[in-house]
Amino acid sequence: MERMPRAPKLASFPAIRGALKFYQICSVITGVGLLLLCAEMVLKYTPLHVEVFMGGSGGFLWLAPVVEGPEGLESTGDGLNLSLGILVAHGWFYVVYLFACFRMWSLMRWNVIRLGMLAAGGVIPLLSFFMEARVGREVKTYLAEREAEEMHTRSERSSLTHAIPTENKR
Repeated sequence: MERMPRAPKLASFPAIRGALKFYQICSVITGVGLLLLCAEMVLKYTPLHVEVFMGGSGGFLWLAPVVEGPEGLESTGDGLNLSLGILVAHGWFYVVYLFACFRMWSLMRWNVIRLGMLAAGGVIPLLSFFMEARVGREVKTYLAEREAEEMHTRSERSSLTHAIPTENKR
């Protein structure tokens, strides 16, 4: 006998809406960070061999060559290394994104495979944008349908209780 997944309770719908908004914001920020990280990796590890810096002797924003040193690839730039900053920022924000995914997943009571797909959005370029659109559409549709069902059920119950005659008390 296959067990049906439990549906979210109506009382949790406001929390689900809040979690969805948080997930959507985190998804976009994580997706943009991942695209910046991919661009940075292309600059650094292709024949270009450059990193992006801000400030220092090169002005506001500049590229510094990466050279082979005794400990592997080493940067020749000074100032704030934006390449490293993008890497660290994406890594830490991915943790926040995972929290948003977990909250969305647990409130909606989805299966574990869905959690894996949500989490993959932060490591596969562009996937977070597609998942954000899909999850947003599915959750909003689900909430609207469940609320409409509940209103219909309540109106039926209300009409049944008013239709049943009650005995007069003497």
